[in-house]
Amino acid sequence: MTKFKVLALGVLTAITATSALADNKFSVGAGVGVLEAPYKDYDRTVVPVPVITYEGDDFWFRGLGGGYYLWNDESDKLSITAYYSPFEFKPKDSDDRQLRQLDKRKATLMAGLSYVHNTQYGFLRTSLAGDTLDNSNGVSWDLAWLYRYTNGGLTLTPGIGVEWSSENMNEYYYGVSGKESRRSGLDRYDPDSDWSPYLELSASYKLNDDWSLYGTGRYTRLSSEVKDSPMVDKSWAGALSAGVSYSF
Repeated sequence: MTKFKVLALGVLTAITATSALADNKFSVGAGVGVLEAPYKDYDRTVVPVPVITYEGDDFWFRGLGGGYYLWNDESDKLSITAYYSPFEFKPKDSDDRQLRQLDKRKATLMAGLSYVHNTQYGFLRTSLAGDTLDNSNGVSWDLAWLYRYTNGGLTLTPGIGVEWSSENMNEYYYGVSGKESRRSGLDRYDPDSDWSPYLELSASYKLNDDWSLYGTGRYTRLSSEVKDSPMVDKSWAGALSAGVSYSF
């Protein structure tokens, strides 16, 4: 798993939390990110992170994904969406001798639907997407409730959510086949579908009309289906990023 691609996944997730209520504008930014991945012997990673965001009446683009609005008003936003999911596993990137004997897991292009419902008490965010490149043939469903708080130039958006991953997706990224088991010495493993709860927080501070500071983060509590994989040695995964952005 390359360091930049792993981090980009966390950044993609975090940016979504604050963009649901964004004004129509285009912004670019740069910062730094930190990721704690669940695979064995993957060190904490620190890398530069570019960010490009566009929010329009019909189209939107955030991080590694974009979409077309089927419905877009102040209360409800329904989109056809597609995004690049950079999550992958490269045996050569692991320091674990047994994991280096496993097969590669590839990144993919996910596509589906996303929906946001805004209320005075916060907003619901959900998406359902499937693998379009026949790598895992998996499906992922994300559901979260978030609340945006603004005080002057400071905006905070805490949220709580859960992500469901299908059996095919978990088997591809965390399973160990019989052939891999014989080659590596790891136990064979066939995970089922799972639910993984998470907490996230996004923050931004406007320095002036054009420049802003931002920070995003997510903490995910891994399900037993993931934790029990012989490829994994953690009970959680996390991503953080912080930087500066310029709005046009």
